[in-house]
Amino acid sequence: MDPVICTVDVALLTLTAEGLEVALLKREHAPFKGVAALPGGYIHARTDVDARDAARRVLLDKTGIAAPYLEQLATFSGAARDPRGWSISIAYYALVPATTIAQAERDEVRLHSVDRLPPLPFDHGDIIGTAVSRLRSKSQYSSLPCHLLGDVFTLPQLQRVYEVLMGESINKVSFRRKMTEMDMLDPVDGQFESGAHRPAQLYRLKPAFREQLQLLERGL
Repeated sequence: MDPVICTVDVALLTLTAEGLEVALLKREHAPFKGVAALPGGYIHARTDVDARDAARRVLLDKTGIAAPYLEQLATFSGAARDPRGWSISIAYYALVPATTIAQAERDEVRLHSVDRLPPLPFDHGDIIGTAVSRLRSKSQYSSLPCHLLGDVFTLPQLQRVYEVLMGESINKVSFRRKMTEMDMLDPVDGQFESGAHRPAQLYRLKPAFREQLQLLERGL
């Protein structure tokens, strides 16, 4: 019996001035050597505690990033997805601020718009599409978009992230009421962002929600 190839792949998503982008890097080995692809790799059965542990290891090794938020996305499998044989990939997606990717200083990691992807190997296009759909869907009723911002942020900055992901404007009063309802933010004492208008209070995500989500009973 031929062995089954078992890997993990991670769609690392971020939000820049250009919109929602995904991190890709060129493959070092065949098949598809030199082609831009998601960070991925084999599961190490002797050392990885589980698939999530493997995904964290692969992401750190390939990009230099330890993403605070990492969620299992789906399983992609079959005989046709990899020319080496029947394979299974346990896919994850991770969210980080764009500054985190810049600070990692990995020249081989390049950001690409999720709407203008280069030719991709395997079924990485399907993985990215599934990750983007999951993110946009969960943005309607959860704290997930917070992970695309830095450690501290203003409510207008957070609202913009929700609006970009949902593709629509949100009433300011309604948005702030929903944020209060979710009770996921802590004001940073004595810290404000100055600008053309009056200083805006800075907030951070409560510790309890840095690795899990807070949900709304009714969407935004």
